[in-house]
Amino acid sequence: MKLSKKQARLRRATKFRAKHAEKGVERLCVYKSSQHIYVQVISACGTKTLAQASSLKEKNGGNVAAATKIGAEIAKLAKAAKVTKVAFDRSGFKYHGRVKALAEAARDGGLDF
Repeated sequence: MKLSKKQARLRRATKFRAKHAEKGVERLCVYKSSQHIYVQVISACGTKTLAQASSLKEKNGGNVAAATKIGAEIAKLAKAAKVTKVAFDRSGFKYHGRVKALAEAARDGGLDF
């Protein structure tokens, strides 16, 4: 039986979270919709959001420029919350386009993953 696109993405996301749950490191969790991109830094236990940013205030939040801006913003907020090392949880999305731009901007901002 062939999985739908969404089911396959969720399967990939679940595998990542199961693998990194025992490592005890904060996660940089990304979600993208067609219009916006959202990112959170979640505690190692998975119960608390340490920092969050989204492109909701952007006029056009669904492009690479907005993702780059959000990546830099989340890096600044994470450093303010004393988090520098994270695991990059792309939620099963492919590492290209907006997800890649966000990751590179977060790395340039000082996050280590």
